[in-house]
Amino acid sequence: MYHCGPTVYDYLQIGNLRSFMLGDLLRRVFQFNGYKVKQVMNVTDIGHLISDADSGDDKMTKALRREGKELNLKNMKDIALFYTEAFKNDLVGLNIMTPHVLPMASDHIQEDMDLIATLSQKGLTYATSDGLYFDTIKYPEYGKLGGVAIIDEKELQSRLATNPEKKDPRDFALWKFNPELGYEAPWGKGFPGWHIECSAMSMKYLGETFDIHTGGIDLISTHHNNEIAQSENATGKAFAHYWLHGAFLNLKDAKMAKSTGGISLKDLIEKGYSPLDYRYLLLTAHWSTSLNFSYESLDAAKQARQRLVQQGVLMKANSNAAEIIDQSQLAEFTDIVNDNLNMPGAVSYVWGLIKSNSINISTLLKFDEVLGLNLNIEIENNIKSEDDFQNTISDDIKKIIEQRDLARQNKEWKKSDELRDFLTNKGYEVFDTPEGTRIKKLEV
Repeated sequence: MYHCGPTVYDYLQIGNLRSFMLGDLLRRVFQFNGYKVKQVMNVTDIGHLISDADSGDDKMTKALRREGKELNLKNMKDIALFYTEAFKNDLVGLNIMTPHVLPMASDHIQEDMDLIATLSQKGLTYATSDGLYFDTIKYPEYGKLGGVAIIDEKELQSRLATNPEKKDPRDFALWKFNPELGYEAPWGKGFPGWHIECSAMSMKYLGETFDIHTGGIDLISTHHNNEIAQSENATGKAFAHYWLHGAFLNLKDAKMAKSTGGISLKDLIEKGYSPLDYRYLLLTAHWSTSLNFSYESLDAAKQARQRLVQQGVLMKANSNAAEIIDQSQLAEFTDIVNDNLNMPGAVSYVWGLIKSNSINISTLLKFDEVLGLNLNIEIENNIKSEDDFQNTISDDIKKIIEQRDLARQNKEWKKSDELRDFLTNKGYEVFDTPEGTRIKKLEV
């Protein structure tokens, strides 16, 4: 599997991270079914223009200007490494499995040039004053992915106006010239085009033809069709057998997005959310449908995830050493996630089992191999946190708990309920466990 990765010129926005969740869920489901998976995700640290139409500043150049750094390759690499580490931290926070190969575009310049040379030898390129371009008119199948071979006239004219030297508005840059900054190449100093980088890296690590390519839905019309055009013309083979494109994350408050420039995972953490709260929210919508983000929806996801962890704590307290995975439930869960990665259905199925009190901790943790909510660690941390909290309870509250446990033993249910209400009014959430009454401070 190859997944279009981040352009590391800034902290990633949560909408971008949804695209990487698709790759993670796909990998998890394949592994859950017993497949061997090799996952490659590129890191673009050079060559990604602001516009897909080969115009505008390079995003890394924009980052250097934003941070007041001198424009040179060393500073470009330094800023890329900083934001690459931030991206890796986001993956860890969201419990997104690290790809087996995470190649940097700047480390694969030779592969880019080799691929461009092949295309040039086949007569598929031409030079303009600003770069070397792929001649799409020589590839009749251009745009076959998503049926976007015909671009509307307004967009065509816009692309021509941006670069009137193009033979066809759909032609795209394989190499952009820059006599002052960049890499030496037979056709001139400069940088590889954004599209050629993905073709070169994917084929290096997965071969000329591989199984699955994913990315955001916005990459279909230009980036992915360009990848197909240059790759299949270079090799004479199919590029990728299957393509999956994740839908957008929409912000409920457009003004908020415009004023802040978007929301990063770092922003959510600073507001008191766990990255896993956001992961849970993403699981509640199908990857192929857009998801409207709001802090209200994130609050609901946070509460639901915390309830799920607490249910896991109770299951663990009631478990025994002989407990095994329920094979019937496992088969039903597998059917759900195998149905086009139906994560909302999987989450709903889990809650149905919990509400009917028919799932054990072993089965829940098996399901979490797909859901990726890190339940094993979260449950253990919750147990430790609760144990630490129990040791801080005042003597007065401990006496109420003892009275309630005695009432329950004597089946004095009315008194037990009255004592529960008393504890609730004091700001505690009450749980009945095999060890007796346990309480947790209610969040304000």
